[in-house]
Amino acid sequence: MTDKKYTLGIVGARGYTGAELIRLVAAHPAIELAFVSSRELAGQRVAAHNAAYAGELCYENLSAEAVAAKGVDAVVLALPNGLAAPFVAAIDAARPQTVIVDLSADYRFDPSWYYGLPELTRARAAGKTRISNPGCYATAMQLAISPLLDVLAGPPQCFGVSGWSGAGTTPSDKNNPELLADNLMPYALTNHVHEREVTGQLGFPVEFMPHVAPHFRGITMTVNLWLSQPMSVEQVSERYRARYAGEPLIELVEQAPWVSCIAGRNGVQIGGITLAPGGKRVVVVATIDNLLKGAAAQALQNLNLALGLDELTAITP
Repeated sequence: MTDKKYTLGIVGARGYTGAELIRLVAAHPAIELAFVSSRELAGQRVAAHNAAYAGELCYENLSAEAVAAKGVDAVVLALPNGLAAPFVAAIDAARPQTVIVDLSADYRFDPSWYYGLPELTRARAAGKTRISNPGCYATAMQLAISPLLDVLAGPPQCFGVSGWSGAGTTPSDKNNPELLADNLMPYALTNHVHEREVTGQLGFPVEFMPHVAPHFRGITMTVNLWLSQPMSVEQVSERYRARYAGEPLIELVEQAPWVSCIAGRNGVQIGGITLAPGGKRVVVVATIDNLLKGAAAQALQNLNLALGLDELTAITP
């Protein structure tokens, strides 16, 4: 750890994830916010929209070339899917040493980018400057499945429920509190991008059924797994303990975790391990905050690793 300060720019800072990232970086001792780009908020003070930030920065409406010209140490792209490429190309051309963390799905399937789920991929992080941040649902699924990956008999079935902040700030049925009141909204029940993402990362097919609920933030992921051999609850639990020993952001709990207990926290809770008679079917529940470990806090983990800082700097377990 050195006293060096690193400069960071955020593109797409108006959204929920951008706001969380500003809040986290505001408390970071080694990363300084150099610019925040938002078309809708251009000219307004960041501090007027984010109570955690006390500086004088104003939002700017920056083109890809203008972002690259800023010459910062790192850029986080917090844009909707399909919009990252011009920014990546401009930075590649102007300052290739700049670290890029992309929060969209645009590079999650590109093997030339590091896929940054540190608890599972940290060993491949060294020296990587092009980092694809995993999806929120995809993070929960992989952490719930990975300890049993080598004993699976078939595709895990993943029933995911997210708060409506996961649908972003652009108005839609999936983030309309009036439509969601007293409701549970299924959508994209096959071939969801996170289903494809997890299948590709784990090298094993998964089946994922997403839903949106009336709460604002947090994901509950209930995963049904068929095993190739009978196991006891203790044997299954020991696999999770061994896989996540020493991981401060992963908390193993006995009962099925509640999403209300993870909202606003940077980690993951995994628990509720239940075996069906015969010992070959197990159900596991994982909860995360979709805006934090599902997005902003994980992006900061990846930034810390890329910049040679302690991975959990400014991230409270």
